[in-house]
Amino acid sequence: MDEQNAQYFLELIRQSKRGKFKIYIGMSAGVGKTYRMLQEAHALLRNGIDIKIGYVETHNRAETAELLRGLSVIERRKLFYKGKELEDMDVQNIINQHPEVVIVDELAHTNIEGSKNEKRWQDVVDILNAGISVISAVNIQHLESINAEVERITGVEIRERVPDKVLAMANEVVNIDLTADELITRLKEGKIYDKSKIEIALNHFFKSEKILQLRDLALREVASQVERKIDLEIPKNIKLRPERFLACVSSNEATAKTVIRKTARLAAYYNSKWWVLYVQSSRESSDKIGLAAQRHLINNLKLAQELGAEVIKIQDDNIPKTIMAIAEQKDITTICIGKPHFSLFQIIASSSIFNQLLKKMATSDIDLVILS
Repeated sequence: MDEQNAQYFLELIRQSKRGKFKIYIGMSAGVGKTYRMLQEAHALLRNGIDIKIGYVETHNRAETAELLRGLSVIERRKLFYKGKELEDMDVQNIINQHPEVVIVDELAHTNIEGSKNEKRWQDVVDILNAGISVISAVNIQHLESINAEVERITGVEIRERVPDKVLAMANEVVNIDLTADELITRLKEGKIYDKSKIEIALNHFFKSEKILQLRDLALREVASQVERKIDLEIPKNIKLRPERFLACVSSNEATAKTVIRKTARLAAYYNSKWWVLYVQSSRESSDKIGLAAQRHLINNLKLAQELGAEVIKIQDDNIPKTIMAIAEQKDITTICIGKPHFSLFQIIASSSIFNQLLKKMATSDIDLVILS
C-alpha cells in the first residue's frame, strides 16, 4: 500500500513538472493553423515568454513565412536517407535549449527512418515530459478513430495518423474554422497550394460537399474535447448542464407513443441526448398483461430507438425511486411523463406513484414535463 501511495505521489510530481499542451485542429490544409500558431508565438514573445520554433512548415505561403520573422528557430537536424540529405525536427536540441514554449507543426508527421521515435507526436510527448510546453497543429483527417470515415468522404487514403489519446492529452484543443466558400477562395487565390495544383485540388479534396462534412467532423471533435474538459475541471454544482431528457413510458400504447414522439421533438430542438425508460412492475409482468399490450410496448420502444433514444428497461416495483436513480445516473435535466388518465382530484387523492415522484423531484435540480 505504501508503495502504491509513493507511486501515486510520484506521478503527481511528474504531472506538475510536465509541459502544457495545446493543439490547433482544422478540417483541412489551408485553414490557417500554422498562421495562428505563429501569431500566438509573437503574442507570447511580447509578454516575455521564452518561445522558440521547433518545427514549422510554411508550404511556401508568403503570409506564413512573413510571421517567422523575429522568432527564434531551433536548427533542424540533418540526416542522410537513401542517398539524400533530409531535414527533420531536432528533439534533443529542443530539450537542451529548454525554452518555456516550443511550436511544433504537423503533429501527424512520420519521422525519417532511423529517428528515435517513429512519429512526431511521440517527439512531442518527450518534449512535454522534459517540462517544455508545446503548441502544435493537426488536420481532422489524421485522427485515428475517424480515419476511415474521412477516407469515405474524400476518397483519399490518409496514411499518417494520430491516436485519439494524443488529443486527450492536450490541455487545450482549438478549432480553426472557415466556411467552405472561404477555404475554396483561399485555394483559388494561391494561398494554399502552388497554382499548378489548384485545379486538381478543386476537383478532388476541395469540393464544397466534402469540406462541409470535414468541417462537421472537426467541430464535433473539438466540442467533445470541450465537454471532457468541463467534466474534468468544472465542479458539478456550478457548471452549465446540457439538456438531457428522460421519457418515462408504460405499456399503455397511446400514452407511450405520445411521450416518445414529443420527447424526441424536445431533444431535437435542444440537440441533446435522450433516454426512454420503461419500469416493469410486478403488475406489468409478461404473464399479467395481454399479448396486444406487450406487442404495443415492443413497437413503442422500437420507435424510440428509431427516433434516436437509448432505451432502458428495468424490473422494479418502486417506480419513483427507479426513475430518480436513472435520472441521477444519466444527469437528466428534464423528466417527461404522460398525463394521468383521471381528474386532478383523483391524482392528488390516489396517485401515490405520481406524488412520490413529485416529492423526490422537489429535492433535485430536475424539471418535470407532463405531456398531454
